[in-house]
Amino acid sequence: MSSPTPARRASSVVDGAKISSGVKLLVLLVGLMWVSEVVDTALNGELDQYGIIARQPDGLFGIITAPFLHMGFGHLISNTLPLVTLGLLIAVSGAKRLAAVTAIIVTLGGFGTWLISPPNTITIGASGLVFGYAAYLIARGIFNRRISQVLIGVVVVLVWGSALLSGLLPQDGISWQGHLFGGIAGIFAAWVLADDRPKHTASPRV
Repeated sequence: MSSPTPARRASSVVDGAKISSGVKLLVLLVGLMWVSEVVDTALNGELDQYGIIARQPDGLFGIITAPFLHMGFGHLISNTLPLVTLGLLIAVSGAKRLAAVTAIIVTLGGFGTWLISPPNTITIGASGLVFGYAAYLIARGIFNRRISQVLIGVVVVLVWGSALLSGLLPQDGISWQGHLFGGIAGIFAAWVLADDRPKHTASPRV
């Protein structure tokens, strides 16, 4: 009976620590959303004004705050399940990867939402982040050329595909702009964070 080598044991410890750090960050993000909604409810929805205000300079601040604000607990609950499910698939790669993916989606997706949403509208909610996570997971395997990640992307399409497509259709009270740019940002994150992106090296000159 063989026992794991020290190198394998060390690798397992590192992988376990990486997964743990990613899960902790995801719990923190979702926890902040719930705490924000509790506070918002106590303040009779006063925090909702700090979402993304379309094409208003002071509305740019909402790019950071909007994912943590929701129109009631029903809205928050509907976002929590897919956010946790998809987020866990990214969190297993560690807190650094989850943080990088989240930052890109929130920033790029939020700016796109701010840019093209109808005037005098305020966008709040984590659904743009959900769309970004889904798009990242779908595109990641293509850019990394890893069959396991491609299969995960296929599962995401099979499970969430119809919901993702319906979320891109114009509907009253739904920010398809946030969903669209969240998805675009997720694909961009998959590209820019690809494991095997070719590195450009300077060519010698004679």
